[in-house]
Amino acid sequence: MSASRTFVIGDIHGCVDEVERLLEYIAPTPGDTVVFLGDYVDRGPSAKGVIDRLLRLQGEGPRCVFLKGNHEDMFLAFLGYEGRYPDAFLINGGEATLRSYGLEGCAGPAVARTLPPEHLQFLRSLQLYHPEGEFLCVHGGLSPVRPLDEQISEDLLWIREEFIASRHPFPFTILFGHTPSREVFIDLPYKIGLDTGLVYWNKLSCLELREKELYQIRRGERAVQQRSLQRQFADMRERRPAADNGTAGNRNNEGAF
Repeated sequence: MSASRTFVIGDIHGCVDEVERLLEYIAPTPGDTVVFLGDYVDRGPSAKGVIDRLLRLQGEGPRCVFLKGNHEDMFLAFLGYEGRYPDAFLINGGEATLRSYGLEGCAGPAVARTLPPEHLQFLRSLQLYHPEGEFLCVHGGLSPVRPLDEQISEDLLWIREEFIASRHPFPFTILFGHTPSREVFIDLPYKIGLDTGLVYWNKLSCLELREKELYQIRRGERAVQQRSLQRQFADMRERRPAADNGTAGNRNNEGAF
């Protein structure tokens, strides 16, 4: 029996065809874990199709972990639930999300009443972060100046340069999305950025953690490309001793890890 695998997948933004082809290629089994870093909705053509596909994946056997992105945060706020910047939802790609549901032009409360109940439950149950061995998965990043047990959800979802430019003190390699780049952003042992701008006609990226294999599919194409990152991991300098910054748990509420 083969050992279980863990896949971590970057920002999707409504691009369901590439998600479908990637999942067909990596073929997760019931023993595997698939972690999604958030931003399923907005800008791309089929937010509804993406959530439908992710819900089907749950029923296909692998353990699925769905993290919240800042775009889900805005969408929930627009719907009238806890979140940030509801007025920014439509101008940041939300119109495409509503169009995918046939609800373009509808107000937030009307959309909330009309969404498929399983989609609303999906959005409301998204997690803020997920620890996986030596890795910590999160959408935006961590504040490098806050201890782990004092991180706040706004940073986990929205932080950019303060996190990306820092060599943080935490005893994890942080896997994050949110900030698009042309290629996977590798700053080991500190962080790896997996948002490679799929919705901007670039690529969807997926990292398998056991074998350190990177899978990518370019928007509008059918072929998945695969390459090893084992050399990059092997070249890492010795990690810092784990700092006393709190311990990681697994919850979807703001506050202590």
